[in-house]
Amino acid sequence: MERYKEIERSIIKKFRKEIWHNFVKAVKDYELIEENDKIMVCISGGKDSFLLAKCIEELKRHGKIKFDAYYVTMDPGYNEYNRNLIIENAKLLNVDLQMFNTDIYDTVAKIDSKSSCYLCARMRRGHLYNKAKELGCNKIALGHHFDDVIETTLLSMFYGSEIKTMLPKLHSDNFEGLELIRPMYLIKESSILAWKKSNDLSFINCACRFVENCSINDTSTSKRKEMKDLINNLRKVNKDIDYNIFKSLDNINLNCVLGYTKNKEKHSFLDEY
Repeated sequence: MERYKEIERSIIKKFRKEIWHNFVKAVKDYELIEENDKIMVCISGGKDSFLLAKCIEELKRHGKIKFDAYYVTMDPGYNEYNRNLIIENAKLLNVDLQMFNTDIYDTVAKIDSKSSCYLCARMRRGHLYNKAKELGCNKIALGHHFDDVIETTLLSMFYGSEIKTMLPKLHSDNFEGLELIRPMYLIKESSILAWKKSNDLSFINCACRFVENCSINDTSTSKRKEMKDLINNLRKVNKDIDYNIFKSLDNINLNCVLGYTKNKEKHSFLDEY
């Protein structure tokens, strides 16, 4: 059996419960993929997005819903090593990858290094949405997973002074007719890492030119890494802590909150006191 077929088989056999079941559950429960959808699957080059591509492929081959998928990598200015690693992994995994070039890194470096992350993210998003429109897609699939959701929630609370999270799908504000979906929403990062290790795979971790020292291993000292470490420590006390955080966002008691915002309009518990 060819290696890519063994890797595909591991998703629906060895990791059926941890990965495949949760992937299908998210797609079904949140109605992420519908008949005749045209989906642009964004591949950054990391473990999450490549696993997303393989799950989408499997669903397309054997699922009941008929849809089209395009597997796309945007090169914002990767160094040669990272670019080649992405291409080689696409070949290894038998992913029909389309790669298009941009000069995002060069542009950001010239503008303002203090806000480079914000500018880079905004420019990347614009290029991806434009590419999706060019391909005639109505949806963009990203590889955010369960842990990303939890970390985003805590980041919003600790550093944004609000309770909000990463939704499984949302409509684009600036690109009419485009919807962003996150089919990996219920898959834990530990399961993705186990899949990667089991198949002896190596992916880029961070390909940002400004922090290229973490291209393979996660040596990040970001706030998100801080949240990841915090959750790992809390799991030692309560193994279900991440699930409880996740579930709380689906079980908000509006009778017991000081206030909330809906469509940019602020509401207080005093409104109906």
